[in-house]
Amino acid sequence: MLIRGAEIPGHDERLDVRIEDGRIAAVARALTPRPDEALIEARGAALLPSLHDHHLHLCALAAARASVPCGPPQTMDADTLARALREASARLAEGEWLRGIGYHDSVAGAISRDWLDEVLPERPVRIQHRSGRLWILNTRALTLLQPDAEAPLERVGGRLSGRLYDADGWLRARIGGLRPDLAAVGAELLAHGVTGVTDTSHHNGEGEWRHFAQARARGALPQDLVAMGSAALDEVADGDGLWRGAHKFHLHDHALPEFETLCRDIDRAHRAGRGAAFHCVTRGELVYALAALREAGGNGADRIEHAAVVPPELLAQLRESRVAVVTQPHFIAERGDDYLREVLSEDRPWLYRVRGLLEAGVPVAYGSDAPYGDLNPWRAMQAAVRRRSARDVLMGRDETLTPEQALDLFLAPLATPGLSPRRVVAGAPADLCLLATSWREARMDLSRVRVRLTLKRGVPLYQAPAPAGPRRYGLSGAG
Repeated sequence: MLIRGAEIPGHDERLDVRIEDGRIAAVARALTPRPDEALIEARGAALLPSLHDHHLHLCALAAARASVPCGPPQTMDADTLARALREASARLAEGEWLRGIGYHDSVAGAISRDWLDEVLPERPVRIQHRSGRLWILNTRALTLLQPDAEAPLERVGGRLSGRLYDADGWLRARIGGLRPDLAAVGAELLAHGVTGVTDTSHHNGEGEWRHFAQARARGALPQDLVAMGSAALDEVADGDGLWRGAHKFHLHDHALPEFETLCRDIDRAHRAGRGAAFHCVTRGELVYALAALREAGGNGADRIEHAAVVPPELLAQLRESRVAVVTQPHFIAERGDDYLREVLSEDRPWLYRVRGLLEAGVPVAYGSDAPYGDLNPWRAMQAAVRRRSARDVLMGRDETLTPEQALDLFLAPLATPGLSPRRVVAGAPADLCLLATSWREARMDLSRVRVRLTLKRGVPLYQAPAPAGPRRYGLSGAG
């Protein structure tokens, strides 16, 4: 394959890129097309390495695409939520569960079974909070689940409230059902130019590993995948395009693990050849994770997920611990107005930092956290550049990035997030995305970027519909 006349960031002139055997064979001016190679006319459009999303949740994302949005920006108040739930219920078969996602208390407060019973008393309903930590169930759902006295459901005055915290495994075991098909998610990622992802779900075990392996084998998930998870993944063997990731520790201020136990688990993960990754969305969780790593020792493959609050006094510890931070500055765009109301004033300047981390020598990469954040990486990049909430409030002026810095956050290899962004150079794997415009135009507003073509190992896996008229840009024969 020959891609002709592409703009490659870092070069002042249009270049041709030849691909052979899944790798970039040459990057030069005026390469001569061969009779047997496919030809793509870039016409000055930007040719970039394909993107890597370093933090998402594949099964939850696939399930979310068949769920009712229950929070901002789609749903802003109680009446809108009630109407959306009733309309969705009308489309379901009798007895089928209704699943909602993305709820936030700004919509209708801290709802419980009673609120849901008023809206849908006859159908089993479960709604997930935007945090991903809480499910809210109505009475019909509770009846079907048949919880016993040991069930991890919240009780208020001895009565089940319908609120279930941090117990996804218990709920899955009770509801049953098949794991979701990942084909639509894989296709959606390709349309954004993404050919590699890291699934960071802390509960991933052997069942999820088999599901991922089967999806890869069937072609339903064309992306390379690193899968984090529990200790159950210590002994699994890497597969074709599927690699075992870090042990994910899901820290929460109100229920932190016993310190010595955490240190032993970190050591066990390291001895199994894995890193340790820590969910840290508060100052306290980050302090605890860094203390545990200091005690147990790092191995260079450890990560901090989110790093939502990083005050200046923790920067040196982050650097010395040799962790990579995988964060989500697009939450400023998606949730910034809520943060202005809910986050302590002393923490607001340090929310979802990037530039400050980079300047301190801390490796940083980007992950969407989909479905809890927007899957579109280009909108995420623009959010990192602007640092503005939905109401256009600037949050963290000193943390804004250039478009090039924002792009680099998606270009690191899956195994080393935050290090050595991949480039379009001879010898590199031909994992590429061709944009619809030049980089000079794209960088003006990254949220408007459209991908024309996504290649993995030189194979076109996504091609946007060609525009009408003579300027077609699809594959063609060279002669």
